[in-house]
Amino acid sequence: MSNQTWRKRALGIVAGVGITALAISGCSTTPEPSDSDEPVVDTNVTIAEVNEFTSTNAISATGNLDINGKVNYLTRAGFYYVSDTYEVVPDESFGKMEVLSEDPLQVKYTLNEGLVWSDGDPIDADDLVLGWAVSSGIFDDATFDADGNVTAGTQYFEYAGSTEGLKTSTITEVSDDKLSLTLEYDAPFVDWNLNGLTDQPIHVLADKAGLEVADLVDTILTSPRGDAASPAPVNETLKAAADFWNTGFDMTSLPEDESLYLSSGPFTISSWEPSQSMTLTLNESYTGDLTPSFSEFVIRFIGDAQAQVTALQNGEVDLIVPQASGDMLTTLEGMDGVQVIQGDQLAYDHIDLTFAGVFADANVREAFLKTIPRQQIVDTLIKPVNPNAEVLNSQLFIPAQPAYADAIAANGSDAFNEVDIEGAKELLAGATPTIRLMYNINNPNRVDSFQAIQASAAEAGITVEDVGREDWSAQLGSDIYDAVIFGWSSPGVGNGTIPQIFASFGGSNFNKFANDRVDEIARTIPVTLDPAEIDALTIEADTELFADGYGLPLFQSAGLEAHTDRLEGVTYMGNQTGPIWNFWEWTVAE
Repeated sequence: MSNQTWRKRALGIVAGVGITALAISGCSTTPEPSDSDEPVVDTNVTIAEVNEFTSTNAISATGNLDINGKVNYLTRAGFYYVSDTYEVVPDESFGKMEVLSEDPLQVKYTLNEGLVWSDGDPIDADDLVLGWAVSSGIFDDATFDADGNVTAGTQYFEYAGSTEGLKTSTITEVSDDKLSLTLEYDAPFVDWNLNGLTDQPIHVLADKAGLEVADLVDTILTSPRGDAASPAPVNETLKAAADFWNTGFDMTSLPEDESLYLSSGPFTISSWEPSQSMTLTLNESYTGDLTPSFSEFVIRFIGDAQAQVTALQNGEVDLIVPQASGDMLTTLEGMDGVQVIQGDQLAYDHIDLTFAGVFADANVREAFLKTIPRQQIVDTLIKPVNPNAEVLNSQLFIPAQPAYADAIAANGSDAFNEVDIEGAKELLAGATPTIRLMYNINNPNRVDSFQAIQASAAEAGITVEDVGREDWSAQLGSDIYDAVIFGWSSPGVGNGTIPQIFASFGGSNFNKFANDRVDEIARTIPVTLDPAEIDALTIEADTELFADGYGLPLFQSAGLEAHTDRLEGVTYMGNQTGPIWNFWEWTVAE
């Protein structure tokens, strides 16, 4: 919901997070490795993507975009992946995670011997130590003001996900051979198996920060936890490493310095023509099981959905995931040699309000929300693709989840089931506010949603100013808008949505929402193992969001994939990874 969780970053912006309770029982099923005896075909596969690549650090605050996460998926190995049935599948060709004890919770990470980065440097426990420091937020002792600015203490790594759960852990052992590391938690952690600790290569980060790897590792292992109530002087070693980690892997073209885009996975980036395409070739240093059957993977950056269709029809690309619409579906189904796959996405569109300026007034917030024509938007945009589509009435559940019915019965969403112009006028009491609404001008659904909202709000005397833009994701959290339409996309596993997005301390809390009870729930869910209790807490948080006028969910996105007959093995995947989730199982007909 890496800039949509059903549990960006774990939700990634779709740009795309959501919720699926995953018990501590751990990983399920085993991977289907590619047949190592099958020769790699010297050919390429080309896919189309909407968004331009921006960073090899897909979990930083600035790098958390869906496209960055997809490139990361192709170029980085790890302890697990998520299947198209939303199961956590271990990749034992990389290593393993195992629970040594449940009370206290102890988790051991073991790397396979001989793993290396694409520059030949070993992948070892030092890299995992860095990953733990980044994703635990363990050293942060910052206090923030209402605008998200640090007023005391220090925030080190600007991690886009939730640090809840992992921040209660301690590294208790690192093996002498640097192939294993053990964490011990102070409390239970329901999502222990989603913390793979794989991050940037520590030898690169240390070099760019002017540090020695041994000094950085020692600092991480020996420095005290941060305490916002008693902030410590800045740790210069951590600060140097964090400063580079936060933005040093962002890029607008392929750097001459290859260390900024090292690979540990099946592919490595070989070339990039900004705004046009990126080419990935096989990583000769990769020894894992997830080896593809083709030698080159090309990503074409095509923002316009119709242009994607044309490229597919002309054989310029092999696979597209265009924004679903009735016309799009009809066009694709009428094309020869094209397979069309439909499904629901673990993604939803929503409109969020800021809590400053015109929306500092609760009456204006409620009045504006009463004018949003959600049913009209669903009828126009989604029902032509999915006739059973309905307005989404929860910020935290989707209709397929059993708890959704309980949530919408309790959360107060029924106050916005119908457009209520007269009710909005009454709340405004003669006021005629102007609201700046931001959205992605290259996304047809967002454009249509904006226009519908603008027209409806005008009936209540509200002027909705168009501040849509191409670089909308880079502006999230800024003061150039009062409301924003965008989407969260989920990995389909885990419980990180509330801590990441809706907690005042969340890494993706762009509208600076603050609610003490929601913060309490955000801290409680990660240490709660009972799925029913997690659902109850999530429903309570959902209710708080509607009561505070956070914004409104609009619809769950309809999914559409289309590929040529040249590709076999593609299956529908509704999470933020999309159809490339099993690229190593694809075969190419020549």
